Order: sequence, then structure tokens, then C-alpha cells
Amino acid sequence: MPFELTILGSSSAIPTSERYPTAQVLNVLGRFFLIDCGEGTQIQIRRQKIAFGKIKHIFISHLHGDHFYGLIGLISTFNLLGLKNDIHIYSPSQLKDVIQTQLDFLKGEMQFKVIFHPLNFKKPQLIFEDKKVEVISFPLKHSINCCGFLFREKPKEANIKKECIEQYQIPVAQIRAIKQGADFLTTEGEVVPNTKLTTPPPPPRSYAFCSDTAFYPQVVETIQGVNLLYHEATFTEELRDWAERTYHSTALDAAKTAQMAHAGKLIIGHFSTRYKEVEPFLEEAQTVFSNTEVAIDGKTYSVKK
Repeated sequence: MPFELTILGSSSAIPTSERYPTAQVLNVLGRFFLIDCGEGTQIQIRRQKIAFGKIKHIFISHLHGDHFYGLIGLISTFNLLGLKNDIHIYSPSQLKDVIQTQLDFLKGEMQFKVIFHPLNFKKPQLIFEDKKVEVISFPLKHSINCCGFLFREKPKEANIKKECIEQYQIPVAQIRAIKQGADFLTTEGEVVPNTKLTTPPPPPRSYAFCSDTAFYPQVVETIQGVNLLYHEATFTEELRDWAERTYHSTALDAAKTAQMAHAGKLIIGHFSTRYKEVEPFLEEAQTVFSNTEVAIDGKTYSVKK
């Protein structure tokens, strides 16, 4: 089942001819989550041939414009297309007030509701879950309130061996309990251990999004062991003064966070337009964390164990 990240935008405050402001779509087992929504996000969604109707949950990390200015245009498109699924937005509480007037002036009556879920900027919090996926927000360290997001599969049940079902004549009614860890008692009174009856499920996969933030080791506890980590890297070390002044990270900061979290892979983005090339970011990060890539608009990355 898919667990894939598509980069829609990887620039910082100002878009360039090659990079849009921050936006990503994460496909977790057929559930499509939009993470941040910079200007032009809907154009990128269409270019990547992602169906608008699949997006029902939108996560906005903070209220700097390059992370949400595309939101009202996207909602307007949902409306003009006649979509009916309610849209859930997880964001700072002020966002509702910021865009409500725009929502009031959309053409025609919307057939869906826009439901706002305020974020907690003091501690990690479970903000979404269903049978297969959970999403946790966690505070970052930026010039205004800002959250990152951790998307994680829920553990799967073990797989029962078909040959064991036949060998021990296991009733259908007991299969679920065995998949959840129970042993089996035969009609002769023999206890067959669960480990003999099942094979372990694949380990759950996870993705963490660290939006605008200064170097902030406190996030490591929440994202420990994450398979794929996106971390902003607005500057390289030569402009560390600017990074500290604006509460942003360098490529080296991002790499240190990935290393401390024992991440499987690191993607860096949110590059300042001061830089004409991104190779210096990659070179700097790889001195600490070798399995690093730079975010490329339009590219899709698989989340793997």
C-alpha cells in the first residue's frame, strides 16, 4: 500500500521560476493529506494529477503567508467543482478569522463545510486518527507559533499461516484473536504458541514534517525513529546569523536533527532565494547525515522502513 510524499513547493518566502512556496501532499494508504498551502498550490496539485476530491484534510503549520496564501484559492476551486466532502483544516486558531471573510464571498453556496481544528503550541497532541493512520502535531521554535506534523501508520495485525489453520483446524471465530496475539488451544488440550501460528506484520512507516524552525532538539523525542523526515533548511552555515535572527535552520541544523532522531532519510527544503544553487545545502547536510536529498518540486518520495 502506498506511503508517498509529493513536493509541491520547496521555496521559502518568495517563489522562484523553479520553486513554489511550501506545500506537500502525503498519500498514506490512499488517504491524501495536504501539508501547508503556499501560493499556487492548486496549480501544482493539478500538474501532479492529484484529484482535488481526495484532499479532505489540510495541515497548516503557521500563519506566515508562504505557508497558507494558496488556501482560499484551493477552497474556491473545490467549491466551483461542486465537491461535497467536508474539508478539515488543522491550523493556528487565528486562521479561521483570517479567511472567513473570503469564504463568505465565494461564488455560490458551498456544498461542504470548512471545519477548523486549532493546534496546540505547548506540547505534542494527537490531532487526527482513523483505523490505519494517526497524525500528531508538535511545537517548533519559530518567530510565531508554529507546529510540525508526524504521520504514522498504526501497527498492523500479525499474519496467520494458512497451513496452521488447516493443521490445527482453527475455527474462523478464533482467527482474529490469534492475529492479535492469542495462543490457540486445540481440542486435545495442546497450547499452540502464537509465534508458531503467525508471521510478524511489516513495521509501521512514518513521516515527519518540520516546518519553519530554529534548531530545536526538543522535537527529537516526538519524531524518534521516523522513516522519512522533511526539515527546513533556509540557509547554509555561512548565513547562520540570519538563520538565528529569523528563527530558521541551516542545512547543518537539519542534518543534526535527523541524526539525533535516527531518521531513515532526510529531505531538506524551504531554500532562501538568496541562493542560486542548492548543491551547497546538500553538501553541508551530508557532512553529518549522508542519506539526505534536496526537495525538488514535483518529485515523489516513497516512505520506506
